[in-house]
Amino acid sequence: MTYPTDPEFETIDVRLNYNNVKSQTRSGRIQVRNIGAALWSFTASYNNLTRAQLAPIYAFLAGKQGGTSSFSITPPVISSSTGTATGTLRVNGAHSAGDNTIAMDGISGTIKAGDFIKFDNHTKVYMVVADFSSGTMTIEPSLHEAVADNAVVTFNSVPFTMRVARDVQQFKLSGYDQYQFQVDFVEAI
Repeated sequence: MTYPTDPEFETIDVRLNYNNVKSQTRSGRIQVRNIGAALWSFTASYNNLTRAQLAPIYAFLAGKQGGTSSFSITPPVISSSTGTATGTLRVNGAHSAGDNTIAMDGISGTIKAGDFIKFDNHTKVYMVVADFSSGTMTIEPSLHEAVADNAVVTFNSVPFTMRVARDVQQFKLSGYDQYQFQVDFVEAI
């Protein structure tokens, strides 16, 4: 099921959430340990919607019963590459969970640092952390699960698999038929 795309968000606040445990000694020494996969989350805001515009969005979220089920959402602007890449990007050789450098081939042009990608057998979305045109792509976070040789990689209109982050959804009515609405999403892996 896909989240409604009309109307588009007014603003979107994107976050990458790492699961780290940190401790500090009295002398100031700090130890940090990563204990799991990182998740994308974002807060999307709408301003000045009519009731007719809000109703399908709110009904969609009501049907999700809070965070009980996931859905696909392709956020405007950030889901498409800022580079010039064309062609079909594919994994070159199998890669294991935990890898963050992935051999790729099949495109001409460049995928830019900060662009999102998604492997065809994953629900997880990754970010390219250095410009890529050929050879090895560096991503964050590290692979959540293994990828096979020749797996197709989406780099334009990247869909995120999400669920709502809060079980309570509310909207604000100000003036006549002017609704303000904000929703928090968290990646579902």
